[in-house]
Amino acid sequence: MSTLDLGPVFRWAGVTGRLHAVDLDSGRQVGHGADEPVPTASVFKVPLLVELARQADAGLVDLAERVTVTAEDRVFGPTGVSAMTDDATLSLRDLAYLMISVSDNTAADVLLARVGMAAVNAMLADFGLEGSRVTQNCRDLYTSMSEDAGGEWPFTEPEQLARLRVLDPARTNRSTPGEMTRLLGLIWRDEAARPESCAWMRGLLGLQVWPHRLASGFPYDDVEVSGKTGTLPTLRNEVGVVEYPDGGRYAVAVFTRAFSTVMNQPRADAVIGTSARMAVEHLRG
Repeated sequence: MSTLDLGPVFRWAGVTGRLHAVDLDSGRQVGHGADEPVPTASVFKVPLLVELARQADAGLVDLAERVTVTAEDRVFGPTGVSAMTDDATLSLRDLAYLMISVSDNTAADVLLARVGMAAVNAMLADFGLEGSRVTQNCRDLYTSMSEDAGGEWPFTEPEQLARLRVLDPARTNRSTPGEMTRLLGLIWRDEAARPESCAWMRGLLGLQVWPHRLASGFPYDDVEVSGKTGTLPTLRNEVGVVEYPDGGRYAVAVFTRAFSTVMNQPRADAVIGTSARMAVEHLRG
């Protein structure tokens, strides 16, 4: 794997960053801290999606099954079922759509309860992704932040952030950039589940609504970007696949942590797309 010095680019954006990119067909790789453990934030929803698809393949769950989400089920979050007021009845398939497209935390917790955290971790281990683990659902994640910070969201004081377990990969959901691109490669090569299930997962990842991170680096009508973001105080992440009209396919994972504690950081968002484009251009020669 070749190394790309992205330190100055990340510093300009006010963050530290870790990146891995791989050509899904040739296997050529480039990285910047690609094997370092990182907190995944909502990127953990990708392995959850994979295990859901695998259990559907095995007949353990029916994606058409309808589930009623009540007020007691709701988890903090600004999107999807999390932001609704009344009871909502949706299929497991549609909950997966909300979990990926708008990063709905409540949908994720309903699905994680259905497939089981131990099953997600067993799947990761079976694929050799030993640095990737899911240890918290979204409710536990936000509960731990309130406990650690001694208050309610948003957390912007440095003393509060220093206590947050969710920013420590040893104590929260974690992975590495290299392992996340490996998982994406399994999905794109139809190896993570049955081919039709992998196609379904690729379709959901292509429906993510956020254009300001990974996709911002590839503002071309003929380049497709599929991905999943993750956001927590000072953390901005995204993993995804960039597909060119000539058939080139590149899995990219970028994980950043900001020096500043302010919530609105457009340069930190944009550097995910910038660094991803630099990595893909390096692979394309």
